[in-house]
Amino acid sequence: MVEKQRGITIWLTGLSGAGKTTICQFLETELRSQDYKLEVLDGDVIRQNLSKGLTFSKEDRDENIRRIGFVAHLLTRNNVIVIVAAISPYRAVREEVKAKIGDFIEVYINAPLEVCEQRDIKGLYKKARAGEIKNFTGIDDIYEVPLTPDVECKTNQETIAQSASKILNKLEELRYIQPFTSPQLQNHHSPVG
Repeated sequence: MVEKQRGITIWLTGLSGAGKTTICQFLETELRSQDYKLEVLDGDVIRQNLSKGLTFSKEDRDENIRRIGFVAHLLTRNNVIVIVAAISPYRAVREEVKAKIGDFIEVYINAPLEVCEQRDIKGLYKKARAGEIKNFTGIDDIYEVPLTPDVECKTNQETIAQSASKILNKLEELRYIQPFTSPQLQNHHSPVG
């Protein structure tokens, strides 16, 4: 166990298919290998459990993000590193959650819409374009790009390891984690998605 670990929420935001879950899983593996206490809050999993019954209206999306933020806040204040992977399309509610949690870095997982559509293994974009899914972020609902993210990962130009390294470097810089080297980070050259 790492001595005197400080809690922080690492909030990965971006379009569906941008690479949030992939980077989240990579970060989880890296941090667990160094014995950090951490918890992952994945937007899809939260929707199935904590936010079951919410729609994709703006009000319900904001409520979903507030619920994720509430859980992240509880964990963070108890010195857990929390990795959130959620589209969280609206800037105002992301700022609200950031202000409440305090120990928080916003990570913009940036991939062009056309790249996200190419990576769409669930077929969600295709359904949205066909009108089968309404209020789909990037198609018929907006995604408000972070104005000043703490980290930006351009997943159509970087490997998973390069994107994850940017986040880990920021955590080191802010003294939430100790510097460490990992063979996984040095040898991982797969593109995201």
